[in-house]
Amino acid sequence: MVSMEKFQYIKQKYGHYASWAVWAEEGVKPKDNIGDLTIFDTENNRSLLQQLNPNLVFVGLNISRRIQVPLGNFHDSRPQGMDFKIRYAFKGTPYWGGYMTDIIKDFEQKLAGKVTSYLRKNRAFERENVKTFQAELTDLEADNLTIIAFGNDAHSILKRNLGDKYPLVKIPHYSMYISKERYKERVISILGQI
Repeated sequence: MVSMEKFQYIKQKYGHYASWAVWAEEGVKPKDNIGDLTIFDTENNRSLLQQLNPNLVFVGLNISRRIQVPLGNFHDSRPQGMDFKIRYAFKGTPYWGGYMTDIIKDFEQKLAGKVTSYLRKNRAFERENVKTFQAELTDLEADNLTIIAFGNDAHSILKRNLGDKYPLVKIPHYSMYISKERYKERVISILGQI
């Protein structure tokens, strides 16, 4: 659970690249309502704060496009968005409500290879982003933190910089070309071991 003050603080400070693993109900189609951010309105969703769990931190590599609305990351309603697989995988599990962010902040790029190439040539930029991420973790005030990386690239950066400081788990990236059902099976199989 997160206090209202903490929720608002995190939303204001990190909302342009972070969010929470909470989504509106799926509609007729798997991607329906994935971008419905009214679920973060505590007046309409009175159970929101009880659902949030800062001890689980899910980490992607970077944003693929500018986040227009606070807490909009990982809630992409565009046809090409694959965020719906995360919703499907986490619904009804202990992972629902975890905190979600990227290790590389404010670096808009759709191709992970270009991000990792840039980081290889700009190690100081990577270190700055890791420091920002650590500050973010401090602000969450988690007391039993587990970091869960989406895919190889985010995992490599986290392991290289923070592997000895926090429990770190890698799950498949949600954009991988498999069904939402198979994605859930793989994710739950891995997370069930922690």
